Amino acid sequence: MIDAKNVSIDKTLDTLIEKAADEKIETIWDRKKIMKTPCTFGEKGVCCQICSMGPCRVSFTPDKGVQRGICGATAATIVARNQARKVAAGTASHSDHARDIAYVMHMASENGDYTIKDRQKLFKLATEWNVETKDKDVYTVAHEVAEIALNEFGKPFGYLRFLDRAPEPRKELWEKLELLPRAIDREVTTIMHSTHIGCMSDALSLIHMSMRASLADGWGGSMIATVLSDILFGTPTPIKTETNLGVLDEKKVNIVLHGHEPSLSEMIVLAVCDEGLIELAKQVGADGINLVGMCCTANEVTMRHGIKIAGNFHQQEMIIVTGVVEAMIVDVQCILPSLSQISKCYHTKFITTSPKAKITGSTYIDFDKKNALAIAKKLVREAVENFKNRKPEKVFVPKERSDAIVGFTVEGIKTHLAKVAGIDAVDGSLKPLVDSIANGSIRGIAAIVGCNNTKNKHDSGHNEVIRNLTANNVLVVATGCAAQAAAKGRLMTAEAKDIAGDGLKAVCDFVGIPPVLHLGSCVDISRILVFVSEVAKYLGVDNSALPVVGVAPEWMSEKALAIGTYVVTSGVDVFLGLMPPIGGSPEVVDILTNAAEDLVGAKFYVYEDFSEMTEAILDRMDEKRRKLGI
Repeated sequence: MIDAKNVSIDKTLDTLIEKAADEKIETIWDRKKIMKTPCTFGEKGVCCQICSMGPCRVSFTPDKGVQRGICGATAATIVARNQARKVAAGTASHSDHARDIAYVMHMASENGDYTIKDRQKLFKLATEWNVETKDKDVYTVAHEVAEIALNEFGKPFGYLRFLDRAPEPRKELWEKLELLPRAIDREVTTIMHSTHIGCMSDALSLIHMSMRASLADGWGGSMIATVLSDILFGTPTPIKTETNLGVLDEKKVNIVLHGHEPSLSEMIVLAVCDEGLIELAKQVGADGINLVGMCCTANEVTMRHGIKIAGNFHQQEMIIVTGVVEAMIVDVQCILPSLSQISKCYHTKFITTSPKAKITGSTYIDFDKKNALAIAKKLVREAVENFKNRKPEKVFVPKERSDAIVGFTVEGIKTHLAKVAGIDAVDGSLKPLVDSIANGSIRGIAAIVGCNNTKNKHDSGHNEVIRNLTANNVLVVATGCAAQAAAKGRLMTAEAKDIAGDGLKAVCDFVGIPPVLHLGSCVDISRILVFVSEVAKYLGVDNSALPVVGVAPEWMSEKALAIGTYVVTSGVDVFLGLMPPIGGSPEVVDILTNAAEDLVGAKFYVYEDFSEMTEAILDRMDEKRRKLGI
């Protein structure tokens, strides 16, 4: 038996974990317990499987054991090579997401399933990318912009266009260090080529490559995905929602959207409003249809439509254990293969929709975007017709649910700041925020991001760090599973200002914001890049001069490594709650946690104790403030 109280700070899981055990359902925590002690070589990053002469496991204790792999690769080579490949995989994941959105925009039309919702942002991007808009239809412009975006993945010459959004000192540094990413796919391919046996073996050069590839994620794929999603589906504005498993409704057909790409979720949102499907739900005995979100898809649909957030990464199995989910519809990324087996123990239909993420045991229905709404309605119908198969004896829905305000963006924050400060500015103003930082009301800004990890107590790292920082007048912005942890922890409401320090509380009162701002899904960390860069431009400094940090207390994925790397390479320190698999090479550890600061003005910190992490963050912010003279 797993002790539920030791796996999560979220009370919704206590009874569900016991319920799962009683019903002989194996969960993510059971599998971790069965796994026992992980392979130390793998954990330290010194296991190499790049060729078939191995696998080679070299000693992570320099004075003992094997010092080189069969080919002669040292621990530094193996660790740096593995790290670079992980960054490449993370970059590929976020960037393929962007490619999908760009193709959707290229097929958008006035009478089609996909239309342009934010024309102002489209024309602003067109101007930024030198697309002529005079006398052109909005969809002609959209298609030209989408084609340019698609060319960012494989163009033969030049550099990524969104790099121009960075402050000039940062761009000059990237150019000097030859870190300017070229085409997105080229940077991923370059790493995969260079990490093949017989190629790159210099650790610093491999880390350099991973930095350049990561920028192709943050300033390429992720930024493209965010901007084009806003254009297609609407730029979010602050909206109220509810979070946690208590948002499930025993009397309705419950559909869970899980994954990352809004091209699917936006169509499901439309489909559940279909009068015929709502009537069908009533005919099968339900009161209606209840659509909820899980993980980053939840962030996408909640910030645009107020759809309720059921939970984050570690709750995806538990939501099925409630016994009231008629269908879990997924696309790509962060989807546990175990869902297919668990769903068979209940009546839940586990439906996969992407050829990039087929899962054995699922029901596969290809989401052809040329017939997007029709297929979305088919998916919803599958769920509605499954309501009659629900097993009442297996039903248990936790009562916990929390209110939250979500859907902040850079544009929205600037416009709101200008309005409350009485500043007449077309594009809003950062002056009130910068003034609050300068006078000490806001000590600094922390971006809390990332996943859940079974090595941590679920959500504990996110919420402990957020509470500690806000109490010390640090404004927090959050994305992904970290944002959902904060929302479930009631940290994204107006009332949450009461946990903040006096300075931050006063700012929250004046501006009318929570102390923790929801900025979207994982790809929307690109919003944070733009936000930080605009503050730096306003002050006439580089990003690295600002009292700003990135924090990933519970990270676990390759995407998170790519994110952390592009944030550091953009000049912002990153604090991790778990050591990446680099401990087998003191040289690589030194590069990322020390020498990186000399190169790019920022570095990684690792603190498994969250109180110590908080103190280190505050010390770093105070150091930056002293250097700025504030």
